[in-house]
Amino acid sequence: MSVRVVAEQDLRACVGIDDAALDAVEQAFGWLAAELVEMPPIMHISVADRGGDVDIKSAYVRGLSDFAVKIASGFFDNPKRGLPSSSGMMVVMSAETGFCKAVLLDNGYLTDLRTGLAGAVAARYLAPKRVGTVGVIGTGAQARYQIRSLVLVREFGRLLVFGRDRDRRAAYVEEMRNELGIEVSVCGDPETLVRSADLLVTTTPSTQPLVRADWLRPGQHVTAMGSDLPGKQELEAAALLRADLLVCDRRAQCATMGELQHAIGAGLMEESAEIVELGAVTSGACAGRTSEDQITICDLTGTGVQDTAIASLALERAIERGLGTETGG
Repeated sequence: MSVRVVAEQDLRACVGIDDAALDAVEQAFGWLAAELVEMPPIMHISVADRGGDVDIKSAYVRGLSDFAVKIASGFFDNPKRGLPSSSGMMVVMSAETGFCKAVLLDNGYLTDLRTGLAGAVAARYLAPKRVGTVGVIGTGAQARYQIRSLVLVREFGRLLVFGRDRDRRAAYVEEMRNELGIEVSVCGDPETLVRSADLLVTTTPSTQPLVRADWLRPGQHVTAMGSDLPGKQELEAAALLRADLLVCDRRAQCATMGELQHAIGAGLMEESAEIVELGAVTSGACAGRTSEDQITICDLTGTGVQDTAIASLALERAIERGLGTETGG
């Protein structure tokens, strides 16, 4: 049986930040809400002595012909070697036979893409309709993908960024200013940024809270996507209590590795507390933002069903365009 191997360059050519990809990721949350998904817990492999880790995520959606198994790595000494810190691939399996149909050698591109688009899905339903200033904490890949994807669902005229590395801050400002054609500037401290932003995105691997509860104000939306492992934290636990509407991508997952883990661990929320999942909002089962005065927070940890959704779209487009190489037979 032949296997299609698609390299990163071809994947970038056939799938990107557009409405179809946004809708594909949104649909993934709807599948979760409809209970169509078999999604195992994330398999995490620590390679601590080499400064790295590997995550394996997957999900099967009933009715789909394929599903993806994603292997994603982060080795944080790689930049010293002149290499990206993150890499990965997605293996697309036939849901009928279990055979491998394709290997998408994306080097983490599809993960970056679907993660940024998930933030846009959250903003579509939870952010205020009018956004003047967006604030982003972090200057890495997701600080870019989140904002690029946000453009699909909200207009805004100013972007503020906070990051600890001066050179990375400067590079980010120049790149996003040229790309978006709006005012982009550095904010000297996170408090000023948070208080200034109508919509805030946190994108760091921090293990200490960067956003304090009393900095939040009515009318704000916060997407926190950096906390995706036990111990990571970007928001003060009490910040979750400030939310008029708190949404998670997957409640059980956020309770162990998202911002929710800290609110539960501090005794501020019960483990049994009912938390709205993003799929319930996108499917209409639960309301999103209902007032411009609400504080809304979305805790995103990344789900395997998002990987299946973006991999399916990428493979479909690659086949349509004749991209990739067939191997085996």
